[in-house]
Amino acid sequence: MDPLTIAAASGMRARIEALEMLANNLANAATAGFKLDREAYSLYAAQEALEAAQAGLSPAASLAPVIEARWTDFRQGTLTATGNPLDLAISGPGFFVVEGPNGPLYTRNGAFRLSRDGVLETADGYAVRAAGGGQIRASAKGQIQVSPEGEVRQGGQSLGRLQIVSFPRPEGLAKFGHNYFRADARLSPAPAAGYSIEQGKLEASNVSTAESAVRLINILRQFEILQRAVSLGGEMNRRAVEELARVSP
Repeated sequence: MDPLTIAAASGMRARIEALEMLANNLANAATAGFKLDREAYSLYAAQEALEAAQAGLSPAASLAPVIEARWTDFRQGTLTATGNPLDLAISGPGFFVVEGPNGPLYTRNGAFRLSRDGVLETADGYAVRAAGGGQIRASAKGQIQVSPEGEVRQGGQSLGRLQIVSFPRPEGLAKFGHNYFRADARLSPAPAAGYSIEQGKLEASNVSTAESAVRLINILRQFEILQRAVSLGGEMNRRAVEELARVSP
Protein backbone atom coordinates (compact mmCIF):
# COMPACT_ATOMS: atom_id res chain seq x y z
CA MET A 1 0.00 0.00 0.00
CA ASP A 2 1.40 3.42 -0.98
CA PRO A 3 2.07 6.18 1.61
CA LEU A 4 -0.81 8.32 0.35
CA THR A 5 -3.35 5.55 0.88
CA ILE A 6 -1.86 4.63 4.28
CA ALA A 7 -2.10 8.22 5.55
CA ALA A 8 -5.62 8.71 4.18
CA ALA A 9 -6.88 5.39 5.56
CA SER A 10 -5.38 6.18 8.97
CA GLY A 11 -7.08 9.57 8.89
CA MET A 12 -10.41 7.91 8.06
CA ARG A 13 -10.04 5.59 11.04
CA ALA A 14 -9.26 8.52 13.34
CA ARG A 15 -12.36 10.35 12.07
CA ILE A 16 -14.52 7.25 12.71
CA GLU A 17 -13.26 7.13 16.32
CA ALA A 18 -13.97 10.86 16.69
CA LEU A 19 -17.45 10.33 15.25
CA GLU A 20 -18.18 7.56 17.78
CA MET A 21 -17.04 9.84 20.61
CA LEU A 22 -19.16 12.69 19.29
CA ALA A 23 -22.19 10.40 18.98
CA ASN A 24 -21.80 9.37 22.64
CA ASN A 25 -21.60 13.03 23.66
CA LEU A 26 -24.79 13.85 21.77
CA ALA A 27 -26.56 10.80 23.21
CA ASN A 28 -25.88 12.16 26.70
CA ALA A 29 -26.63 15.80 25.99
CA ALA A 30 -29.67 15.56 28.29
CA THR A 31 -27.93 13.45 30.98
CA ALA A 32 -27.47 15.39 34.21
CA GLY A 33 -23.86 15.80 35.28
CA PHE A 34 -22.42 14.29 32.08
CA LYS A 35 -19.00 15.56 31.00
CA LEU A 36 -18.19 15.47 27.33
CA ASP A 37 -15.16 13.72 25.85
CA ARG A 38 -12.73 15.24 23.39
CA GLU A 39 -9.89 13.77 21.36
CA ALA A 40 -6.22 14.65 21.01
CA TYR A 41 -4.62 13.92 17.64
CA SER A 42 -1.04 12.90 16.99
CA LEU A 43 1.07 11.30 14.26
CA TYR A 44 2.18 7.69 14.24
CA ALA A 45 5.72 7.33 12.95
CA ALA A 46 6.53 4.04 11.28
CA GLN A 47 10.00 2.53 11.56
CA GLU A 48 10.93 3.78 8.11
CA ALA A 49 9.96 7.30 9.17
CA LEU A 50 12.35 7.14 12.11
CA GLU A 51 15.12 5.81 9.90
CA ALA A 52 14.45 8.56 7.35
CA ALA A 53 14.61 11.20 10.06
CA GLN A 54 17.95 9.82 11.27
CA ALA A 55 19.25 9.96 7.72
CA GLY A 56 18.17 13.58 7.37
CA LEU A 57 15.39 12.79 4.92
CA SER A 58 11.77 13.88 5.10
CA PRO A 59 9.69 11.28 6.98
CA ALA A 60 6.35 12.88 6.09
CA ALA A 61 5.34 10.11 3.73
CA SER A 62 5.52 7.53 6.54
CA LEU A 63 3.52 9.47 9.13
CA ALA A 64 -0.09 8.53 9.87
CA PRO A 65 -2.65 10.60 11.85
CA VAL A 66 -4.13 8.85 14.90
CA ILE A 67 -6.12 9.74 18.00
CA GLU A 68 -3.46 9.65 20.67
CA ALA A 69 -5.72 10.12 23.68
CA ARG A 70 -9.20 10.96 24.84
CA TRP A 71 -9.75 13.54 27.54
CA THR A 72 -12.76 14.70 29.50
CA ASP A 73 -13.89 18.31 29.59
CA PHE A 74 -14.80 19.04 33.23
CA ARG A 75 -16.26 22.49 32.66
CA GLN A 76 -19.39 23.04 34.71
CA GLY A 77 -22.76 22.71 33.03
CA THR A 78 -25.76 24.97 33.54
CA LEU A 79 -27.63 24.56 36.83
CA THR A 80 -31.31 23.92 36.17
CA ALA A 81 -34.05 24.23 38.78
CA THR A 82 -36.19 21.10 39.27
CA GLY A 83 -38.03 21.81 42.52
CA ASN A 84 -37.16 18.34 43.84
CA PRO A 85 -35.53 18.69 47.30
CA LEU A 86 -33.43 15.58 46.67
CA ASP A 87 -31.92 17.06 43.51
CA LEU A 88 -28.59 18.65 44.40
CA ALA A 89 -26.10 20.52 42.24
CA ILE A 90 -22.53 21.53 42.98
CA SER A 91 -21.75 25.11 42.01
CA GLY A 92 -17.99 25.25 41.71
CA PRO A 93 -15.38 22.51 41.93
CA GLY A 94 -15.90 19.10 43.48
CA PHE A 95 -17.63 15.74 43.17
CA PHE A 96 -20.19 13.82 45.19
CA VAL A 97 -18.80 10.55 46.56
CA VAL A 98 -20.93 7.40 46.28
CA GLU A 99 -20.35 3.79 47.23
CA GLY A 100 -19.76 1.94 43.98
CA PRO A 101 -19.70 -1.84 43.51
CA ASN A 102 -15.89 -1.94 43.82
CA GLY A 103 -15.06 1.13 45.83
CA PRO A 104 -15.82 4.85 45.83
CA LEU A 105 -17.11 6.54 42.68
CA TYR A 106 -17.33 10.26 41.98
CA THR A 107 -20.09 12.11 40.19
CA ARG A 108 -21.52 15.54 39.45
CA ASN A 109 -25.01 14.11 38.99
CA GLY A 110 -26.98 14.97 42.12
CA ALA A 111 -30.29 13.35 41.12
CA PHE A 112 -30.66 11.48 44.42
CA ARG A 113 -33.50 9.55 46.04
CA LEU A 114 -34.28 7.73 49.27
CA SER A 115 -34.07 3.96 49.32
CA ARG A 116 -36.64 1.80 51.13
CA ASP A 117 -34.36 1.98 54.16
CA GLY A 118 -34.17 5.76 53.97
CA VAL A 119 -30.61 5.88 52.62
CA LEU A 120 -29.77 8.76 50.31
CA GLU A 121 -28.66 7.12 47.05
CA THR A 122 -28.25 7.61 43.32
CA ALA A 123 -30.68 6.37 40.69
CA ASP A 124 -28.41 3.33 40.29
CA GLY A 125 -28.72 2.45 43.98
CA TYR A 126 -25.25 3.67 45.07
CA ALA A 127 -25.35 5.16 48.57
CA VAL A 128 -24.15 8.74 48.90
CA ARG A 129 -21.28 9.06 51.33
CA ALA A 130 -21.26 11.45 54.24
CA ALA A 131 -18.16 13.37 55.29
CA GLY A 132 -16.06 11.16 57.52
CA GLY A 133 -17.62 8.00 56.08
CA GLY A 134 -20.99 6.42 56.58
CA GLN A 135 -24.33 7.07 54.92
CA ILE A 136 -27.06 9.67 55.19
CA ARG A 137 -30.40 8.30 56.35
CA ALA A 138 -33.66 10.23 56.35
CA SER A 139 -37.35 9.60 56.84
CA ALA A 140 -39.71 9.49 53.89
CA LYS A 141 -41.85 11.98 55.81
CA GLY A 142 -40.59 15.42 56.68
CA GLN A 143 -38.88 18.11 54.68
CA ILE A 144 -35.19 17.65 53.92
CA GLN A 145 -33.00 20.73 53.87
CA VAL A 146 -29.46 20.92 52.51
CA SER A 147 -27.23 23.87 53.29
CA PRO A 148 -24.76 25.38 50.79
CA GLU A 149 -21.99 23.59 52.73
CA GLY A 150 -23.72 20.23 52.24
CA GLU A 151 -25.23 19.80 55.71
CA VAL A 152 -28.36 17.63 55.47
CA ARG A 153 -31.08 18.31 58.05
CA GLN A 154 -34.58 17.05 58.65
CA GLY A 155 -36.94 18.17 61.38
CA GLY A 156 -34.25 20.38 62.87
CA GLN A 157 -31.86 17.43 63.25
CA SER A 158 -28.59 17.05 61.40
CA LEU A 159 -28.36 13.85 59.37
CA GLY A 160 -24.78 14.38 58.27
CA ARG A 161 -22.77 16.38 55.79
CA LEU A 162 -22.25 15.39 52.18
CA GLN A 163 -18.71 14.38 51.32
CA ILE A 164 -17.53 16.68 48.52
CA VAL A 165 -14.03 16.06 47.20
CA SER A 166 -11.79 17.46 44.48
CA PHE A 167 -8.70 16.27 42.63
CA PRO A 168 -5.58 18.28 41.79
CA ARG A 169 -5.54 16.57 38.38
CA PRO A 170 -9.12 15.53 37.50
CA GLU A 171 -7.98 14.61 33.99
CA GLY A 172 -6.61 11.43 35.56
CA LEU A 173 -10.12 10.24 36.42
CA ALA A 174 -11.56 7.41 34.34
CA LYS A 175 -15.21 7.23 33.37
CA PHE A 176 -17.36 4.50 34.86
CA GLY A 177 -20.71 4.34 33.08
CA HIS A 178 -22.21 7.65 31.98
CA ASN A 179 -22.17 9.69 35.18
CA TYR A 180 -19.42 8.29 37.37
CA PHE A 181 -15.64 8.51 37.58
CA ARG A 182 -13.06 6.23 39.14
CA ALA A 183 -9.71 7.32 40.56
CA ASP A 184 -6.63 5.15 40.26
CA ALA A 185 -4.12 4.65 43.03
CA ARG A 186 -2.09 7.69 41.91
CA LEU A 187 -4.98 10.10 42.55
CA SER A 188 -5.88 11.06 46.10
CA PRO A 189 -9.10 13.00 46.70
CA ALA A 190 -9.03 16.01 48.99
CA PRO A 191 -11.89 17.92 50.63
CA ALA A 192 -13.24 20.39 48.08
CA ALA A 193 -13.20 24.12 48.73
CA GLY A 194 -14.97 27.04 47.11
CA TYR A 195 -18.14 25.13 46.24
CA SER A 196 -21.80 25.62 47.10
CA ILE A 197 -24.56 23.01 47.16
CA GLU A 198 -27.76 24.22 45.53
CA GLN A 199 -30.84 22.26 46.53
CA GLY A 200 -33.65 21.66 44.07
CA LYS A 201 -31.32 21.99 41.07
CA LEU A 202 -29.38 19.69 38.75
CA GLU A 203 -26.26 20.36 36.74
CA ALA A 204 -26.99 19.85 33.06
CA SER A 205 -24.58 18.14 30.70
CA ASN A 206 -21.83 20.42 29.41
CA VAL A 207 -22.38 19.14 25.86
CA SER A 208 -23.20 21.96 23.44
CA THR A 209 -25.48 20.56 20.76
CA ALA A 210 -24.70 23.49 18.46
CA GLU A 211 -20.95 22.96 18.73
CA SER A 212 -21.42 19.20 18.33
CA ALA A 213 -23.48 19.72 15.17
CA VAL A 214 -20.72 21.86 13.66
CA ARG A 215 -18.07 19.29 14.59
CA LEU A 216 -20.22 16.54 13.12
CA ILE A 217 -20.38 18.33 9.78
CA ASN A 218 -16.63 18.98 9.81
CA ILE A 219 -15.80 15.36 10.62
CA LEU A 220 -18.05 14.08 7.85
CA ARG A 221 -16.49 16.47 5.34
CA GLN A 222 -13.00 15.45 6.39
CA PHE A 223 -13.96 11.79 6.06
CA GLU A 224 -15.29 12.37 2.53
CA ILE A 225 -12.07 14.13 1.49
CA LEU A 226 -9.95 11.30 2.89
CA GLN A 227 -12.17 8.76 1.20
CA ARG A 228 -11.56 10.50 -2.13
CA ALA A 229 -7.84 10.43 -1.41
CA VAL A 230 -7.99 6.66 -0.90
CA SER A 231 -9.90 6.27 -4.15
CA LEU A 232 -7.38 8.50 -5.92
CA GLY A 233 -4.49 6.46 -4.57
CA GLY A 234 -6.12 3.26 -5.77
CA GLU A 235 -6.71 4.74 -9.20
CA MET A 236 -3.11 5.93 -9.42
CA ASN A 237 -1.85 2.47 -8.51
CA ARG A 238 -4.12 0.86 -11.09
CA ARG A 239 -2.92 3.17 -13.84
CA ALA A 240 0.70 2.64 -12.84
CA VAL A 241 0.26 -1.13 -13.16
CA GLU A 242 -1.45 -0.74 -16.54
CA GLU A 243 1.29 1.54 -17.87
CA LEU A 244 3.96 -0.79 -16.61
CA ALA A 245 2.29 -3.70 -18.41
CA ARG A 246 2.24 -1.71 -21.66
CA VAL A 247 5.93 -0.87 -21.68
CA SER A 248 7.10 -4.27 -20.48
CA PRO A 249 8.61 -6.43 -23.26
